[in-house]
Amino acid sequence: MESQQTRVLVQLRDLILKGEFAPGERLAEVPLAEKLGVSRTPVRLALAALEQEGLIEPSPTNGYMMRRFTPREIADSIAVRGHLEGMAARLVAEHGVSRQLSLDLRSCLRDGDRALSKSGMNYDDYALYGAMNDRFHQLIVDAAGNSALARAIDMNNRLPFAAPSTMLPMQNADNERQQWMVYAHLQHHTLVHVMEKGEGARAQALMQEHVSVAQMNLDHALEQPETAAQFLPAMRLMFGHH
Repeated sequence: MESQQTRVLVQLRDLILKGEFAPGERLAEVPLAEKLGVSRTPVRLALAALEQEGLIEPSPTNGYMMRRFTPREIADSIAVRGHLEGMAARLVAEHGVSRQLSLDLRSCLRDGDRALSKSGMNYDDYALYGAMNDRFHQLIVDAAGNSALARAIDMNNRLPFAAPSTMLPMQNADNERQQWMVYAHLQHHTLVHVMEKGEGARAQALMQEHVSVAQMNLDHALEQPETAAQFLPAMRLMFGHH
């Protein structure tokens, strides 16, 4: 069930980013389940996860509806995550990477390598990579040992596209999307190496650069008319500046 739920989450996120649902549109479990060819349970769980990511919000008439958001909101949340997770990476490097943490992080690296090893990725591969990415970042946040920082990151992750696993798809360009992911995963490898060497300042800078890849990905996605169409009509003039 967990694998199916993750796959459904990836599929629904893709549909949202392709502008399949209009801002304010109600998202009902049954039609979505029929559309994806699954039962209602993974759809219900995926919708709850999407609410946590800030992409949808509770509907006044029950269930969920598409949230209205702007490119500026997304850019702000990504920037904040970069600073917060950069601090977490620095603390981990300064505290020292335990043997168990090293084993767990390197297990994530192997899972990411496996997901990205195919010439063409399917939804299961994206789901595997997304789960790995969530786990990788959470391991670092937990190992930082700062509860206030962890709460700040959790709160920021509830904003649109701030969470690590929220990967923006490239419209009709799966190979390009995979290239972004390969680049980001190479940064994972480097980050683990630097933290294990105890280089706090470099670990912080690398994590901030790593998170900035999400902003680069967003900027690219907003160049695609199909992606830009989902945002508020009043914000469309902004897309010409990306």
